[in-house]
Amino acid sequence: MRLLERMRKEWFMVGIVVAIVGAKLEPSFGVNGGPLKPEITVSYIAVATIFFNSGLSLKTEELTSALVHLKLHLFIQIFTLAFFPATIWLFLQLLSITSINEWLLKGLQTVGCMPPPVSSAVILTKAVGGNEAAAIFNSAFGSFLALKSLPRRMRIYLQEHVVPENLHECK
Repeated sequence: MRLLERMRKEWFMVGIVVAIVGAKLEPSFGVNGGPLKPEITVSYIAVATIFFNSGLSLKTEELTSALVHLKLHLFIQIFTLAFFPATIWLFLQLLSITSINEWLLKGLQTVGCMPPPVSSAVILTKAVGGNEAAAIFNSAFGSFLALKSLPRRMRIYLQEHVVPENLHECK
């Protein structure tokens, strides 16, 4: 009985494990054009459902009170868009002296410069009992800021063209 109670409490992690095992057993189910149609369901329906569900569960007062926490929002945006990419850059400087492929390191820097996915930020914040209204605001606002700042940050960190002139160099 304790196992069943624990699984109910950790339903999100159980769901992640079930999804990973399912994807390993039947990968064709989730490919583009497959029965799950991830090009539509993930891109549009899942994100809209998460925001809709989060919006239904939030009181208007919670959302408006979350907007006035300017220090919180400033901290989250600076951490996500400046501190984390800079930390990744420093770590990759250490890795660059190893035999790791240069393009793999550039790919890691690219991922390090991107904001966290909106759906993950909201779901994980809700799962741990965090400030869901602030998570929704910062996810949406951070994604908007990333649209404007990502190209500049990529030029700063990569210090060269992102696309190789000869694609055979990537092998």
